[in-house]
Amino acid sequence: MTLTSLVETYGEQAVSAAGGLIIGLAFGFFAQRSRFCLRAAAVEFARGQLGSKLAVWIMVFATALTSTQLLIAGGYLDVSETRQLAAQGSISGAAIGGLMFGGGMVLARGCASRLLVLSANGNLRALLSGLMFAVVAQASYRGLLAPWREAITNLWLIDGGASRDIMALTGSSTAVKLLWCSAWVIGAVFFAWRNGIRAGVIVGAIGAGLTIAVGWIFTYSLSQTAFTPVAIKSLTFSGPSADTLMFVLTGPDKGVSFDIALVPGVFLGSFLSAALWRELKIEGFADGLSMRRYIIGATLMGFGAMLAGGCAVGAGVTGASVFALTAWIVLTGMWLGAALMDALVDRGAEAGAPQPLEGLRVP
Repeated sequence: MTLTSLVETYGEQAVSAAGGLIIGLAFGFFAQRSRFCLRAAAVEFARGQLGSKLAVWIMVFATALTSTQLLIAGGYLDVSETRQLAAQGSISGAAIGGLMFGGGMVLARGCASRLLVLSANGNLRALLSGLMFAVVAQASYRGLLAPWREAITNLWLIDGGASRDIMALTGSSTAVKLLWCSAWVIGAVFFAWRNGIRAGVIVGAIGAGLTIAVGWIFTYSLSQTAFTPVAIKSLTFSGPSADTLMFVLTGPDKGVSFDIALVPGVFLGSFLSAALWRELKIEGFADGLSMRRYIIGATLMGFGAMLAGGCAVGAGVTGASVFALTAWIVLTGMWLGAALMDALVDRGAEAGAPQPLEGLRVP
């Protein structure tokens, strides 16, 4: 059946939710297989190790960037009306939010998507951190923390359109875009070869990256078919985590959407992957003190994500795949924030040196 016939038979909302569930399931499966994690990659990079975790992240990013840009270059996808490009953006929110999120994911030992993937494998630390992340994200979006978020966001605003598109700002052509994508692909292949990454992990990384492009093309195609306006989007986990939490607490006020279906899809995909490879394992906190680190980290991530306009996947990989200026600022902030927090909390302490934030170390 074509997408048009599916919409005519089941309705736009049902098809959108089914797409979110299936795409989320694929991402969860491939992310679990590849161990895709921005926190781990950023820590490796900050320590000058340039190891397998960095190689996996680059592979996912290069795949998402290149596949999305190929769809655009081929005329199959138009992202000019997406939130990341068309709507008003915030440089201050991207920079500060990225730094906060990067520091938070080091404390929580995973970004929003990684916490969701680990939760499905039986990691209770990730489950608690993920719930805390969703609560703070919701409070930052519509609750008590919203005025603080708005104040920081309004410090430096930019209009939507060309001012948010890196390639439009630089006057770059489609050829330049694809050349930039090629550089990332070459880097991904080099680091995968350098670290001897197994074929199964490479397949998982490529699969996770492709889900970003699939999300874009699915929602774009749906927007061309549906009778009512449909937002063109792809994977992100800050807003959807908050919306899913409210859906569970208050019930289906407006029904299940692409975003709400995405979260359980990722959970299910990760669970299936872990179950098939016998990697399900219940893990908890070592003691009450270690819980403090995770809660603080999740809080920083929740507020930072809403400032940045998304998480490591949404504001970072998904936004960067369409060359949104704020997305690249967010990614830079996340890498810097992670490096700084790792230096303050973990790195020197592992070498036996006293640390200013010693109490936040994992025992």
